[in-house]
Amino acid sequence: MARPWENGSGCPDPTAYKGEKAIQMEEQRVADLVKHIRYVARMAGFDIINRVELRDVKTHRVFK
Repeated sequence: MARPWENGSGCPDPTAYKGEKAIQMEEQRVADLVKHIRYVARMAGFDIINRVELRDVKTHRVFK
């Protein structure tokens, strides 16, 4: 069973684990938002036909 808090040699690497976990949480937040945007568009009778670009107000990170 994989242990995500360990590095490739099996030693604990909490710094990398926390950083990777934070990135995954942020990406999940964006995925949830896009899902909701698609749902609202569908309920209003629209389809999203092009890529949606989002920018986080706090971090200024752009998601495409």
